Amino acid sequence: MTMSALAAIPASNVWSGAQLSLIKRTVANDCNNQEFDLFVTVAQNAGLDPFRKQISALVFNKNKPDKRRMAIVTTIDGLRVIAARSRRYRPDEDEPEYVIDPALKSETNPLGLEKALVRIWIADDMREGGWKRVTGVAYWDEFAPVSDEWAEGDDGRRRPTGKKVLDTGGNWARMPRLMLAKCAESQALRKAFPEDLSSLYERAELDQAIVGDMLPSEQVEAAAVETRLLRINGGGILFQFMPNEPLESVPVGKIADRVIEAAKTFTSTKHQAWFESVNRAAMQEFWARAQADALEVKKVLERRAVELKTAEAETADV
Repeated sequence: MTMSALAAIPASNVWSGAQLSLIKRTVANDCNNQEFDLFVTVAQNAGLDPFRKQISALVFNKNKPDKRRMAIVTTIDGLRVIAARSRRYRPDEDEPEYVIDPALKSETNPLGLEKALVRIWIADDMREGGWKRVTGVAYWDEFAPVSDEWAEGDDGRRRPTGKKVLDTGGNWARMPRLMLAKCAESQALRKAFPEDLSSLYERAELDQAIVGDMLPSEQVEAAAVETRLLRINGGGILFQFMPNEPLESVPVGKIADRVIEAAKTFTSTKHQAWFESVNRAAMQEFWARAQADALEVKKVLERRAVELKTAEAETADV
């Protein structure tokens, strides 16, 4: 590379104390001091302007210190600007390519989009013609912000209904092709300019992660896990409720109710210990995929264990 994209940093990106305070209160308001310092450094090095919404910070797992992480977010125009500074970038003249499967049409995929492909060009002195094409691919299932629908039950508690919904409050429902194409183009730009864009994400790439409060790496793994689960058992989790009964695939949205009902049938601490032992892996997976519901189940099981232990102690005293 004859000229790094980070070499031409605008002098205007040296902000005053008042400007830094404004950035901290707006586009980086969730950051702690260490995260804010990192964000400002990345923004200055990238030559992007937070005041023009070219770059901002997203903090995941804000209330979980052991899992808390920050992601630096920019716009597709911001990524293009950085690539253009290298003088080795050229956009493709063709429209994005979309693969559409009518069988995929649903409430969570209104057009039946499978994937989008976007190509850019990067100067390459080693190739005839001087330019190399780089392709970015984005799959709908990996980026569209689809999440569990929650509703209030008869007991007044909110829990998943078992239905998946698309984030209708955002642009994915209104402009699905544009959003998927931005993800694909971002993939292509990072592939072509890894040293300049490796820590930057286009906001659309993280929309799915935001609804699940996941890091980008966790988002990719979650998509892979979901695909494997669908192939194996339709997306449910395998539980065994009675010693002589076979394993049963239970949809994630129904696990809490099933386990709570099962807890009512426990006749002893030994009975409950058996249930928790044979379903240990299932409960761990449930925790990973629906933590709020799993926490409620954990509380119920703990209360039931105390009840059974108390009852057994009283019986022993008689």
